[in-house]
Amino acid sequence: MLSPRLHNLLDEHHSPYQTLVHDRTVTAHETAAASHIHQQQFAKTVMLKVDGRLAMMVMPAAYRVDLTRLSRALGGGMVELAGETEFKDAFADCEVGAMPPFGHLYGMPVYVDSRLAQQAEIAFNAGSHTDAVRMPYEEFEKLAQPELLWLAHVM
Repeated sequence: MLSPRLHNLLDEHHSPYQTLVHDRTVTAHETAAASHIHQQQFAKTVMLKVDGRLAMMVMPAAYRVDLTRLSRALGGGMVELAGETEFKDAFADCEVGAMPPFGHLYGMPVYVDSRLAQQAEIAFNAGSHTDAVRMPYEEFEKLAQPELLWLAHVM
């Protein structure tokens, strides 16, 4: 089931999307495989603290965030991974670790690795560990209004 906030956003904007139901997964790699999506097209959401405030970093599942490069790109602030206990309450309508990459729905900024923007379509967690959404990248960008950055490197 899609998170209610995500479902409302997509419906309000009449966004083209497809719901992908898959076996329960935990990691972005597992979800991409279960959804039959290439890891370059599956967008994983990494939760961060930027100067103590929660933020989302969205990137292809095949990559990992480089916190040093991210800090530089954001002007040198303190950037660290957020622990589940630090962000789980911000996503009351989602299973922990399955939040969709729309930070504005949860009151936080969202940064996107620009390599994701090169994809015609992307897929991402939809609020549960059994549901994903596939949509045109351009539609995602229009709705999420992320800041594009070039940060990640291959795992």
